[in-house]
Amino acid sequence: MGIPTEPIGSMPRPPELLAGLADHAAGRLDRAGLDALHDQAVQDTIARFEALGSPVVTDGEQRKPSFATYPVDGLDHLAPDGVVIPFADGHVRQLPRLTGGPFRYATRSARYLRAAQRHASVPVKQAVIAASALSLLYPADGLPGYDRSAFLDDLVDEAEADIRGSLDAGAHRVQLDFTEGRLSLKLDPSRGVLDSFVALNNRVLDRFTPAERSRIGVHTCPGGDQDSTHSADVDYAELLPRLFALNAGVFYVQLASEPHPDRVLRVIAEHVRPQQRVFVGVTDPIDPVVETPEQVRDRVLRAAEYLPPDRLGTCDDCGFAPFGDDVSTSRETAWAKVRARIEGTALAAAQLGV
Repeated sequence: MGIPTEPIGSMPRPPELLAGLADHAAGRLDRAGLDALHDQAVQDTIARFEALGSPVVTDGEQRKPSFATYPVDGLDHLAPDGVVIPFADGHVRQLPRLTGGPFRYATRSARYLRAAQRHASVPVKQAVIAASALSLLYPADGLPGYDRSAFLDDLVDEAEADIRGSLDAGAHRVQLDFTEGRLSLKLDPSRGVLDSFVALNNRVLDRFTPAERSRIGVHTCPGGDQDSTHSADVDYAELLPRLFALNAGVFYVQLASEPHPDRVLRVIAEHVRPQQRVFVGVTDPIDPVVETPEQVRDRVLRAAEYLPPDRLGTCDDCGFAPFGDDVSTSRETAWAKVRARIEGTALAAAQLGV
């Protein structure tokens, strides 16, 4: 049976694609030329995953402008001055701000999935952004003729359609990126924002059957961008009990970069529900040092002290380049970490006899 292992999503873009994106922005490369570079990057990403023996692959998010904003890429009623997300090293990311309704996705995840499936010979998973993250697009002072309640109704409809489209297209699993969960505790230590995020995401998840929810996962981490995080200083134990209140079947939990993994594992074991599987992070995309397979093995064996092997999986802590312009980690370093994750997980499975 073994222990399943999956990537989270993004991989660093190859230099040719990064140059093409710059050329396209400057008007030196047309859309057809850029699409060709995107397709080459996806094909290369999947081929390299498969060459390393990855049982599940992603497209590395080579086509996404960012993991968070792909649904609104091309939407016209947006302004650039939305919510600011500060990172520990001082840099920021800023979300767009909605300027009118009704809210509709301009791009759906199934588009990326189908393009990846053309190149894959193993199952493909698809990452999507959680509805809670997109709820931050709505301005704090409201919109005339389009109140927040109407916006959230539209958002839930669109998020459901995005997930369902990838499930129907044959995704091995659809993963909701929920990095704003831990960040919400920095914004509101009373947990009111976090509880509202969980409730909103459950409005979406409750529209799926138990069988469908077994193919839907949730990823949590303290953010990862340009070798920095936005909420690693927030106590993980404040998030995790509410995380497992989400009605998903699978959870991908950043763990390799945690200073006290046993404490985190105890909280997970206490709060995870019987029907839920936990993929623990065993490689840290922010750390430039490449883990050895033996280090990964030992991290899996530690997790197996708290979770039975049939409820355990492994993953990277987060994506390696969730924003399209993040070049802080080289593509080769990322592949070396993926190799360590795959080989180390296999070593642990053999030692556990599964």
